[in-house]
Amino acid sequence: MFAVQAENLQKVYPVAIKEPGWQGTLRHFLRRTYTIIEAVKGVSFHIEPGEVVGFLGPNGAGKTTTLKMLTGLIHPSGGKVEVAGHIPYRRQEAFLHKITLVMGQKQQLIWDLPAADSLKINAAVYNIPEAESRRRIGELTEMLSLQGKLNQPVRKLSLGERMKAELMAALLHEPQVLFLDEPTLGLDVNAQVAVREFLREYNRRTGATILLTSHYMADITELCDRVIVIHQGQLIYDGNLDSLIERFAPYREVQVELAHPLSPDKINQPDFFRAYGEVESVNGQSVRFLVRRSQLTGAIGKIIADLDILDLTITDPPVEEIIGRVFQTGSSDFSPKVG
Repeated sequence: MFAVQAENLQKVYPVAIKEPGWQGTLRHFLRRTYTIIEAVKGVSFHIEPGEVVGFLGPNGAGKTTTLKMLTGLIHPSGGKVEVAGHIPYRRQEAFLHKITLVMGQKQQLIWDLPAADSLKINAAVYNIPEAESRRRIGELTEMLSLQGKLNQPVRKLSLGERMKAELMAALLHEPQVLFLDEPTLGLDVNAQVAVREFLREYNRRTGATILLTSHYMADITELCDRVIVIHQGQLIYDGNLDSLIERFAPYREVQVELAHPLSPDKINQPDFFRAYGEVESVNGQSVRFLVRRSQLTGAIGKIIADLDILDLTITDPPVEEIIGRVFQTGSSDFSPKVG
């Protein structure tokens, strides 16, 4: 049985259109007209128990809407969805005990109370016996390095400590499926690393399934072997992260440091760099090329033979850039114009 299963999942919203001015207000009151917004358009995917999957897409792609359908917060307009053996929008008690949703921009802890009090409330909500709740809180406190912090008012905690406490509250009932929407949003680098390490260890210890959205690509590259990419409400990629990089970036990045700046006449010649690859930037004596992997050896030989260089570096393009190109094309057929 899949931990998460979505088949042709859809969500549309009727949005009222209002014209400006008092006449528009009157018409809006008496006879409204609507336009239909397709937030999610027939998305299908399956997630195995224990998988950690990155869920990627630009703002407005439909990620949060999809998460809300998977957690039962909103009813799908079409298609089928099943999570942990349940239909989410039925909101059955057994289902709610098996899932959790953490949103980096939302909080469930009570601001003026110590986090320990909110944890006691959560334990009561989920009918966790007192001895068992103490055991779980102790274990999570150690994993999240929150010793001595739970008795302070939440407002006194740092942002990183609050996020850790939010994770503790969300995981106290030991859910089988975790939906994490920007869990490291706004955190500093050290706090982001701590949250990632905790999630990796939590997945290893419990075998929980994790579906993670994040704009911090380090979250995805360090936690997820598989990624699902949606664009404008449609799924455009589902597979291995390394395969995504190979598929959408069939080129290497070559950084060349020249002994002397190129003359403007050479830079402006349209065919001057064609033998080497596509020029991404020229900054003084530094030139950055994109070269197809299949043509890399020949291009490097020509660069060394033709140009007076001080240094040459070959790297893969940053994964953030690759994902950005995926979003820009909105399809799985991206191929850069290089070489």
